[in-house]
Amino acid sequence: MTFGFASSSAASFSTSASAASASRLLEPAEWAAAGIPLLRNPREVVSGLHARHRPRPSMAIVAVLDPEERLCASASFIRRPAPADGWMFRNALLAQLRRIIPHDLRRRTPVRTAILVYCREGDARWTEEDGAWMWGLRDACTLHGLRCGAYITLTHDGWHVLGEGRSGRHPNADSAPEPFALSEAPPLAPRTGGPVSEVLRRAAAR
Repeated sequence: MTFGFASSSAASFSTSASAASASRLLEPAEWAAAGIPLLRNPREVVSGLHARHRPRPSMAIVAVLDPEERLCASASFIRRPAPADGWMFRNALLAQLRRIIPHDLRRRTPVRTAILVYCREGDARWTEEDGAWMWGLRDACTLHGLRCGAYITLTHDGWHVLGEGRSGRHPNADSAPEPFALSEAPPLAPRTGGPVSEVLRRAAAR
């Protein structure tokens, strides 16, 4: 009796866990309806990140852009060989965002936008793995005070902005980085006044 009850509970828990995991993904229609801001020049953005990070299959690149679509910060990491789960992807993206850029949670409305480029095998058609990345990106942006931006896949066929239909053959998962760099936002100007400012002024004069 005890064994039967435990088995039933385990099966119920497993079913619940599977249902919860399945809900942590976004379908293409949900993503398209979410009002994700369009990139003005997606090829320029993808080419710049490709040159900077040299992605290969299973590598994700998260980047933060300012309102002028200039790069503020970016990071790349390898996706762990585990079942696709939006919650795990969210945690991985959030950890990278916290490492590379301060949050904007004090702002009433987000100013900066985070985008994700994921290099993977297969074609450009949406997969459940893509849906999990979309869910993770949206949630990570909310928790870090950023706008949720484009999700872009990079395959052997080229790059594809999911939910928009815009794509290109270069760069792709096989191409060598182009001699091209994504424009970066200028660094923040140091505060003026005080001994620190004087030290900086003297150092610049040398």
